[in-house]
Amino acid sequence: MTTTAEDAVYMARALELAHLGMNTTDPNPRVGCVIVKNGKIISEGWHERAGGPHAEIIAIENAHQDHLYGATVYVTLEPCSHHGRTPPCVDALLKTRPQRVVIAMEDPNSLVAGSGIRALEEAGIVVAVGLMEAEAKALNPGYISRMTKKRPLVRVKLATSLDGRTALESGVSKWITGEDARRDVHRWRARSSAILTGVSTILMDDPSLNVRYNACKRQPLRIVLDSNLRISPDARVIKIEGKTLIVTASQDHAAATRLQDAGAEVLIVATKSSRIDLHALMLDLVAREINEIHIEAGATLCGALLYAGIVDEIVLYLAPHLLGADGRGMFKFPALEKMADRYKLKIRDVRAVGEDWRVIADVINLS
Repeated sequence: MTTTAEDAVYMARALELAHLGMNTTDPNPRVGCVIVKNGKIISEGWHERAGGPHAEIIAIENAHQDHLYGATVYVTLEPCSHHGRTPPCVDALLKTRPQRVVIAMEDPNSLVAGSGIRALEEAGIVVAVGLMEAEAKALNPGYISRMTKKRPLVRVKLATSLDGRTALESGVSKWITGEDARRDVHRWRARSSAILTGVSTILMDDPSLNVRYNACKRQPLRIVLDSNLRISPDARVIKIEGKTLIVTASQDHAAATRLQDAGAEVLIVATKSSRIDLHALMLDLVAREINEIHIEAGATLCGALLYAGIVDEIVLYLAPHLLGADGRGMFKFPALEKMADRYKLKIRDVRAVGEDWRVIADVINLS
């Protein structure tokens, strides 16, 4: 079925509503819903948190039941057709009998994956799928990655001088970028399921790795990769509000117990060579329903993640100054033998953030 320019207006509104759940729906997808009858919006809804009502249910409950028959429902993601934390949304739609349901994208979750669409069609409801699909997918890249790639979306944040240095040779990096850029980073933190760093960053800076500038009803999981359990139980990342996961290859049970007593969880994910197995870690995080991972780390860890084919996106803040050739770089990985081996990026967005520039790029040659 074809859609119209008027349909696009209502779907754009549904996408706008879905965006309201950017920082709160995790691990569920961000979804918005608009119900229209006789050319007027009669109800709206958006999903706010896992375990709470879905967007379609809120929109239905906000409308008078007798007004829904013959209406058109616009929803940014295929209505769920399985019992999860809540009952199936498609059942509620079948009960209210709208004339049409316009869906931006099919749900990649194998428990749905078109079954919600088929249920509506089999009941004689007209269904259109694919309107503003790209915009809907952009709302939920981590959820889509978890469902299709079976790993979270991994986003690396970097702040550098114009000559690509993240810190002085000594490791001092405060502050490369300005206040506006640092506030923008917290927007990325707030939408993420987890914030990940390496123990070297903890030992150097003792960061909090929490969300401070944005109003946030939840703190993302903090993950520290620490092969030999060098982190102190008194580290700020453990002491502040929220959960902290220490990932290690160490079998030092006494050190692990001290960290656990301080409030952290310790997870051993080791290769045969006693290094942290990054791919095994991703599988563990998928099992924890982690959608988006925000990386703030040094060149060694960022390079290892890139070399392992795990990095999906790079958010780079460029500050208008120079630190020189002795400053620290962004990614450390084995030397490339030929230009054809270089990592290719697709720049998706470039814009000014205060006095700095922000570049968002996709890594396009993942292994």
